[in-house]
Amino acid sequence: MTTTDKLTQLYDTLFAHFGPQHWWPGQTRFEIIIGAILTQNTNWSNVEKAITHLEASNVLSPAGLRDMEPDRLAQLIRPAGYLRVKAKRIGHFLEWLFAGYGGDLDAVAQLHTHSLREELLSLNGIGPETADSILLYAFDRPLFVVDTYTARVATRHGLIEPPFDYHQLQDLFQSNLPQDVGLFNEYHALIVATGKDFCKPTAKCEACPLNGLPHTLDVPSEC
Repeated sequence: MTTTDKLTQLYDTLFAHFGPQHWWPGQTRFEIIIGAILTQNTNWSNVEKAITHLEASNVLSPAGLRDMEPDRLAQLIRPAGYLRVKAKRIGHFLEWLFAGYGGDLDAVAQLHTHSLREELLSLNGIGPETADSILLYAFDRPLFVVDTYTARVATRHGLIEPPFDYHQLQDLFQSNLPQDVGLFNEYHALIVATGKDFCKPTAKCEACPLNGLPHTLDVPSEC
C-alpha cells in the first residue's frame, strides 16, 4: 500500500467515524487569525471564552484591538492563558498589519502564499503551526497544518519515522494528497479530534476508530 493509499484510508476511516468537523470556528477572517494566536498552548474551549470577551466588548476588529490598552487586552483574553505574552503577540501582528497594509486583510490576501507565510513567520510569537493555521483557515491556502497530534498519529501508524521536523511531517501530507483546501481543513480537524479523544500520550486504542489499522504505541518527540 502506498503512502497516498494509507493517508486516504486513514482519512476515510476518521471521516466515517467523526463526520465533518466544520473548522475553523470563526465568523470573520480576523476572528480566525486571533483564534489561531490565542490557541497556542491551550485548548479551544478557553479560546472561545476569550473570543466571547472580545466580542462582548465590541473590540474584535483590527482597529478595535489596535486602539486598546495592552493591559485591557490581556485581561479580556485571560481565559486563553499566557495573557500578557499573547497580548504582545496580537500586538505584533497588528503592528505588521497596519504598518504594511493599513489594517486591511483584503490587501494581505493579495500576497502570494510563500511571501505571506514568510512575513507571518517573521513576527514574534508566530511559528509554523500558527502561520499555517492562519494561511489555511483564514486565507484558504492549501497548506497542511501539523501539530503534536499529527506527529503522534503519523508515527504510530507507520507513516513517518522519527526523527523528523515540522516541515518533513507537513511534506508527508502535502506531497501525497491533492492540494485541496477543503481536504486539508477537514483532515487536520479529524486528526485533532482523534488526538484529543484517543491517540493521547497513553493511547486509548481499543475505542479508537483507527484501531483496525496497523499501528504501534510509539510516541514521537514533538515536531
